[in-house]
Amino acid sequence: MDFMFSFIFPVFFMVFIIAFCVILGKNIAQWFKNNNSPRLSVNATVVAKRTSISHHHNHHGAASHSTSYYVTFQVESGDRMELNIPYNEFGYLVEGDYGVLRFQGTRYLGFDRV
Repeated sequence: MDFMFSFIFPVFFMVFIIAFCVILGKNIAQWFKNNNSPRLSVNATVVAKRTSISHHHNHHGAASHSTSYYVTFQVESGDRMELNIPYNEFGYLVEGDYGVLRFQGTRYLGFDRV
């Protein structure tokens, strides 16, 4: 039993550290990619909306959750892109809305109806 714990615990710990570093690295790479992308304004239509709820548990057993808000836009070329948008703008956008989408890489900057 002692051998199992002394072997399995370090393996799981290393897997956790590696997974954490990979996720952190991907997020930092996306941040740099967005910062180096041009800011674009294109005509677009809101074609879909969705939310994603993540559940979290801390080490004391308390549960919490967070909600992410996503909108899919279709540009005039027919291409679609799904962007994570702030919660305070999610309710104002309605499927079928047409306007000017402003974004930088995968970063949502705004949507102005026309």
